Amino acid sequence: MSKDNTVFIGENKNFWVRNRRSEGYLLKRRVKQITISVVRALLMFGLCFMIIQPMVTRFAMSLMKEQDLYDSTIILLPRHVTLENFKIVYDLTDMPTSMLNTLWISIVVSICQVVAATLVSYGFARFEFPLKKFWFACVVMLIIIPPQTIQTALYVTFSNFDVFGIFQATTGSALNLRSSLLPYIMMSLTCMGLKNGLFIYMLRQYFKSVPESLEEAAYVDGCGTMHTFVKIMLPDAVPTIASCFLFSFVWQWTDLFYTRNFLSGYNMLSVRMSTMASRMGRYFSSDATQAVVVPNGRQLQLISIAVLMCCIPLIILYCFTQRTFVESLAMTGSKE
Repeated sequence: MSKDNTVFIGENKNFWVRNRRSEGYLLKRRVKQITISVVRALLMFGLCFMIIQPMVTRFAMSLMKEQDLYDSTIILLPRHVTLENFKIVYDLTDMPTSMLNTLWISIVVSICQVVAATLVSYGFARFEFPLKKFWFACVVMLIIIPPQTIQTALYVTFSNFDVFGIFQATTGSALNLRSSLLPYIMMSLTCMGLKNGLFIYMLRQYFKSVPESLEEAAYVDGCGTMHTFVKIMLPDAVPTIASCFLFSFVWQWTDLFYTRNFLSGYNMLSVRMSTMASRMGRYFSSDATQAVVVPNGRQLQLISIAVLMCCIPLIILYCFTQRTFVESLAMTGSKE
């Protein structure tokens, strides 16, 4: 018998001896630990499968020719592999222009939202002012109430935009801003943009968790309010601010409501994807004046490819920023 086997048998014998002395408690604890580990592994596998399986299915579908879509013997692996589907989606979504427009607009809007939310949340966390609870209740309402409820008001406001009648008096008519980026920037800077209420709430909770003694020490050293905010509060809040920026970027990347209301003058990826089905008939037609009927399976395949191509930049972004994102969650849970 080898030395390793002797040690293993000795350890095993020692376990059963200790278990007998503990009246079975050691065995029960070991079984409980193994059971918890197995259940945890099954739950993690299930969650990962739910997230990865749709992406794998869409990727496999993207490589299939049309005849493979109607072959019941093909489940995941295509029999006829092709990359032509990507070119078709590339043309239908006007990919270079639409993706670049979506990219820079998402970055600009996200920066405006984060800047405004950071300033407002710090004010809610550290200062007292009239009707503070009422205004914070309005912030909570921004989270709860869907933006569709104010769609008519937004349309009327920005299709006939005026400030105290100044434009009406000087130019003779109000301004129509609905086809420009300006109204969306204005809403983001005034904390009325997409999910702005959630960002204010997240940042307010972080600033409230920071000890006031840090700011008091800065005030004693001669720092003013803004200097303390910039030098003391902002550096530690970078992970949380980065998380808000990521949330804002991802939601803006796939947003359709605000994009249709304010950005009709821009070629946006989300709009091009939503109208793909209506343009497929003319794309596959040899006659520009007539449209062919595209089978539902083919439409679903091309739309799935468009969704996959839309998700790829977000996956790449998460791969580069996951450390900051996880750090912000850990700080939010452990900061006292």
